[in-house]
Amino acid sequence: MIIPTIPTPDELLDKGFKRAKKAANKVRTSKIPRHIKSQKIEENRVTTACQVVKEKLKMILDRVPDIESLPEFYQDYIDITVGVDEMKQSLGALNWAYGIITQLEKDYAKRIRRSSPENSTKLQRQLYGRLASVVNKIGDDLDFLDYGKSKLRNMPTIKFEAVTVVIAGFPNVGKSTLLRQITDAEPQVANYPFTTKGIQIGHIERKWKHIQIIDTPGLLDRPIGEMNDIELNAILALEHLADSILFIFDISETSGYPIENQMNLFEEVNKIFKKEMILVFNKIDLVDEDKRDKLERYEDVFKDVVEISAFEGTRIDEIIDRMEKVEKQVQIM
Repeated sequence: MIIPTIPTPDELLDKGFKRAKKAANKVRTSKIPRHIKSQKIEENRVTTACQVVKEKLKMILDRVPDIESLPEFYQDYIDITVGVDEMKQSLGALNWAYGIITQLEKDYAKRIRRSSPENSTKLQRQLYGRLASVVNKIGDDLDFLDYGKSKLRNMPTIKFEAVTVVIAGFPNVGKSTLLRQITDAEPQVANYPFTTKGIQIGHIERKWKHIQIIDTPGLLDRPIGEMNDIELNAILALEHLADSILFIFDISETSGYPIENQMNLFEEVNKIFKKEMILVFNKIDLVDEDKRDKLERYEDVFKDVVEISAFEGTRIDEIIDRMEKVEKQVQIM
């Protein structure tokens, strides 16, 4: 979502008044009869100041996409990141201001044309005061849109037509490292939780099939209602984008999360989203026999698991082979 540069009320008014002064100077040096020149000068100031402010407001309104026309993923992403209702309210305030300024422009231009030279300057000043009052009333809305611009600057670009595999699992289990191994994407990798703050995307082409691979922030074994905004980004990708979920277990438990907790999370994700699963045991280079013994109770679940070391690049080709078999399931928006 691309939001244009958002001015402050002072910047908006300053631009309008400066342009109005230049417009008045052009009239002042023109060959208009003296008895109507005063009215023409002030009328030009009024119309120019209003039009400059209106043009900027309209540019913002035109360039911000209609939220309800966006795919559900983007609607939910905006809601989590900045708030859809707040965004609509601020855009509605700008639309209100545009309408009020349009009416003020018409009314004061007409009144100035019918006034005496002495009163035309008073009416122009009166219009400037009312214009400033309207613009200042939407100051909070301009501030919010500027905040929204900064928060949505890195909103991911999704290819909805592509086969999409979403990587999920606890924090620090190797999701971003795997994405680096499979694609040219360069997500941040570090040895602490929630390194991935948002959605990271990589792409591969295999057998004439475009596969989009999405790395999500780590999830914790807790109800969705208790998740933070970072975790909710992962839920959005799983809900709206995944044709298949690649669920990574840190079999070494060096991430700090026991297999039991990781299994609970897997079962919850599997139950909620009901998507095709690719199961991966990561960090096999760090596993001892005691860790493997703990897996016996889950033998039925892990019949078709791929064991890898994302760090070392071990058996990555096997994961790509599994991805090649994934078919498009999600409706294209």
